Amino acid sequence: MEDNYKIRVGITHGDINGVGYEVILKTFSDPTMLELCTPIIYGSPKVAAYHRKAMDIQTNFSIVNSADDAQPDKLSIVNCTEDELKVELSKPTPEAGKAALDALERALQDYREGMIDVLVTAPINKHTIQSETFHFPGHTEYIEERVGEGQKALMILLKNDFRVALVTGHVPVREIAQDITKELIMEKLAVFHRSLKEDFGIDSPRIAVFSLNPHAGDEGLIGTEESDIIIPAMKEMVAKGIQCFGPYPADGFMGSGNYTHFDGILAMYHDQGLAPFKALTMDEGVNYTAGLPIVRTSPAHGTAYDIAGQGVALEDSFRQAIYVAMDVFRNRIVEKEIHAHPLRKQYYEKRDDSDKLKLDTIDDED
Repeated sequence: MEDNYKIRVGITHGDINGVGYEVILKTFSDPTMLELCTPIIYGSPKVAAYHRKAMDIQTNFSIVNSADDAQPDKLSIVNCTEDELKVELSKPTPEAGKAALDALERALQDYREGMIDVLVTAPINKHTIQSETFHFPGHTEYIEERVGEGQKALMILLKNDFRVALVTGHVPVREIAQDITKELIMEKLAVFHRSLKEDFGIDSPRIAVFSLNPHAGDEGLIGTEESDIIIPAMKEMVAKGIQCFGPYPADGFMGSGNYTHFDGILAMYHDQGLAPFKALTMDEGVNYTAGLPIVRTSPAHGTAYDIAGQGVALEDSFRQAIYVAMDVFRNRIVEKEIHAHPLRKQYYEKRDDSDKLKLDTIDDED
């Protein structure tokens, strides 16, 4: 990738009745953003204009027929919806759900065809987006099926060096314990470890693992998942060279500041990891989908119907989502270049008493 190459950032507009367009337009009201990337919104020019006028946001955009027509120094919009799309701020509507899905499907199609480099998704309503083609708990699972190429996704919430990943994601609380298996924990640890190395450039990442039960089970008094499932999974991963520590009781881990000593935290379920994360970093947190070929991020917040159309939504999280997507994209290129031309292994020939340094090539299978 050339040094002056501008990453093509595909942006889906999400739920048109929420704060999606507000945070998108506010982000690109800063002209310096156009110096960093080529942004392409998948959505509706008419709806974008409606939001822009309603909240008096001074952001210009161009309408293009295809992402290939997007200009490097402009914010472009590819129309993916019906012309007479009705905006009903703060209301969940079937029309808004269909518009969100239409934009997402078009963006993923263009990604497969190489028209965009990364994907940043504005928040959706997980209920109204359901359809014959979308029967998933959220973005993560849908994107995994459509462009995952058989790889498993891992949800990571992050702000700078604070990263929280989840063993189980959008599942009912009553199903969490039965879903957590030794194999699943090992799978998530492996994906997390690889992402920390390849996506974030950490050579030897340290991962803290949460317990499932209060007080880490109190040696079996409050559950045995720690001794039966979590600890055996961690031991096997340590034997494979992955540095993971714990399991730690989740209640005091964040408040004590222990999270600052690790490169990542693996929580057992959604609210166990995300509730404290969002309490500490809500305004600038980013949701990153690790483990897949596509680089996809989103803001940590939802549709925020309660403040939609009021002009008070903060764009910080969305802006950070764009930054993270671009950083991960570049890190992956660097990682690929490193492994494309590995250094030959150096070693001393044990049979040679002269201690003379030997250079040789080693087969990949060794």
